[in-house]
Amino acid sequence: MNNVIKIFFSGLLMGIADVVPGVSGGTMAFILGVYDRLINALSGVNKTSIRLLFSGNLKGLWHHFDVGFLLVLGLGIVTSILLFAQIITYWLNEYPLYLWGFFFGLILASAVLLLKQIDEINLTTIFVCLCGVGVGAVASILVPVQFEVTNSMIFISGMIAICAMILPGISGSFLLLIMGMYEFIISSIKAMQIDVVTIFAVGALVGLLSFSKFLKWLLSTYKSIALAGLTGIMIGALTKVWPWKEAQNWVVDGSEIIPIGESLVMPWSMVMYDFTGDLVIPILYMGGGVISIFLINYISLPKLR
Repeated sequence: MNNVIKIFFSGLLMGIADVVPGVSGGTMAFILGVYDRLINALSGVNKTSIRLLFSGNLKGLWHHFDVGFLLVLGLGIVTSILLFAQIITYWLNEYPLYLWGFFFGLILASAVLLLKQIDEINLTTIFVCLCGVGVGAVASILVPVQFEVTNSMIFISGMIAICAMILPGISGSFLLLIMGMYEFIISSIKAMQIDVVTIFAVGALVGLLSFSKFLKWLLSTYKSIALAGLTGIMIGALTKVWPWKEAQNWVVDGSEIIPIGESLVMPWSMVMYDFTGDLVIPILYMGGGVISIFLINYISLPKLR
């Protein structure tokens, strides 16, 4: 029972990470020590699983895919997404500076812990990491593309997001943000729009089954290089969650005025700068994000198998 609670709690934390633009559920799984077990379970489609299926050995099939583990972990992830989608939406609207500060701290600490997972530090991994930083930074400053919201686009969004979500270092929510689909998906989850959530979930399932085997091969064959690149992307993506931004242009959408083309600024360069509200409190939230990740890594969860 204690192990089940730990797996469920791991799912909760992974779900929170998946909702945050810039933080990867895969990174959280690495920190929690459940990543290898997760990828092994997801990539279990092979000759053995097909043989077990056609022989009617359901018990063997259950153990082959580690279904009990996936169900408990998945329940934690879904529970977390349903609960925190509403909280994230509220804070993005009411306290964006504080929330982005917290996100920045989460990503920064996650990048440090992910670097510790790299077994070989050499010129190749350093070069790949720096390339990743460049890719992450360039992607972060891209203005979100506004696609027409169709069922096909929702399905594709689910496929792309889930592939990123299980990659340590790349956030599915971040890619949704770049695609201009983040707020729509989060709002749909918050409003419990079953049709949208179902299409997105089916896309995610297809992406998960098709990508997990490649990911297992990549991390088993080129682990250090892959993690170096992914960590670099995460570090570069910090520009996306830099709390202090000023909009360069605005567009009117009905009764809403939406900022676009935001530029990064130092806190004291903001209009109507307030020392406490615009600098001290965001930095405290940033520190809270860093401490949260290191506390999670410190407790017994990394020993979970």
